[in-house]
Amino acid sequence: MTDAQQSPWDFDRLLRLVRNRPLVHIEGKLTKTGGLLLVSDGPPVPLGEVCVIDAATPLYAEVTGFRGDQLVLLPLGETGHLQAGMRVRHVAGGLPVPLGEGLVGRVLDGLGRPIDGKGPLQGVQEGAVDHAVADPLRRRMIDRPFVTGIRAIDGLLTLGEGQRVGVFAGSGVGKSTLLGMVARNALADINVIALIGERGREVREFLEDDLGAQGLARSVVVVATSDQPPMVRVKAAFVATRIAEFFRDRGGQVLFLMDSVTRFCMAQREAGLAIGEPPATRGYPPSVFSRLPALLERTGAGEKGAITAFYTVLVEGDDMNEPVADAVRGILDGHIVLSRELANRRHFPAIDVLQSVSRLRTRVLAAPERQLSDAALQLLAVYEEAREMVEIGAYPLGSNRRWDEAIAVHEPLEAFLCQSPEEKSDLQGCFHTLQHVLSPLQKEKSA
Repeated sequence: MTDAQQSPWDFDRLLRLVRNRPLVHIEGKLTKTGGLLLVSDGPPVPLGEVCVIDAATPLYAEVTGFRGDQLVLLPLGETGHLQAGMRVRHVAGGLPVPLGEGLVGRVLDGLGRPIDGKGPLQGVQEGAVDHAVADPLRRRMIDRPFVTGIRAIDGLLTLGEGQRVGVFAGSGVGKSTLLGMVARNALADINVIALIGERGREVREFLEDDLGAQGLARSVVVVATSDQPPMVRVKAAFVATRIAEFFRDRGGQVLFLMDSVTRFCMAQREAGLAIGEPPATRGYPPSVFSRLPALLERTGAGEKGAITAFYTVLVEGDDMNEPVADAVRGILDGHIVLSRELANRRHFPAIDVLQSVSRLRTRVLAAPERQLSDAALQLLAVYEEAREMVEIGAYPLGSNRRWDEAIAVHEPLEAFLCQSPEEKSDLQGCFHTLQHVLSPLQKEKSA
């Protein structure tokens, strides 16, 4: 059949529409609101399903519990315009999310709606926010390095395509600047960035100063600020993850940045406490720690493409062992620690490479590069042993050969680890520079 003879109907699209819409609409009505909770008589739907309340501005809400025959819902938006008796309808297929190439370069709210003033989304289709975690036996092995353009990471904490890492930082140590550098410089087909619980002032600063026009042109940004309802902040993380999965499943290399996991957990804590969950660990209810792996395990390598993910964790009082940090560290494939001490010394990016770990570094590096990386890490560790003696002038050179070697290369190594936000490094150049830094010791040993 020629193109001219083909039917004007897109039957695949019609079939998707039929499958995603029930043949019978079962409705309920809103009976009560209180705090964060909504209560309705019906519709009879399972836990975790999404309903829409037919107000002047339709409001989505998630079913989070039951009180007898009534549903307990948490709203995905503002509730000031609701009235008793409003119709409550089940949304078949879950919360709809736009998916497609038309998302690139756009900024969306926590429910996937455009907020950048560039008009309606074009070239997208609707999909459900819920998506199965990739089968662990069908994920491809991670065996290729992922280049971030940052020497401290690429040289000493080398990551793999499809690796998931946490960025652990207190406030004011350069976390947003680091994420912006990765988004601009990393070798990825597309960036998906989730800003969860950010201050409203910080969103535009990140987009214009840290990400920049160059980074935004190849990114999809999902924003849920701190003033929005907790379920919007929770859903925003899943919306951004679903978008990243869409591009990965098409064979793309996706960079996923989420800032921050801590604020996602705080939003889930608000929601959990509102429905009566008991506070368990430092005020966090159990649902927080069950939802973390459900979110974090969805990124990573797939059958075709891969999502290389960076999740920031705000550590309270620089405590790297607080509950959220401890849980995230146990799920992910490595962690990058930003040090306040280094930031105070104007050492940026303030990455403490000795406290940081990439669990796939040795897998993705060839033997010569791995040996250079190991040698640099060992010299930094030895210098930390000697630091106090050196700084007070109590160590006479020549007393300890290992300490002498570490002292000799410490300043060049520190310079290697420092990098301005505008500077970009490639992997080959990174290891060439590292070899040059360590070459005096190698020549001395060969002599």
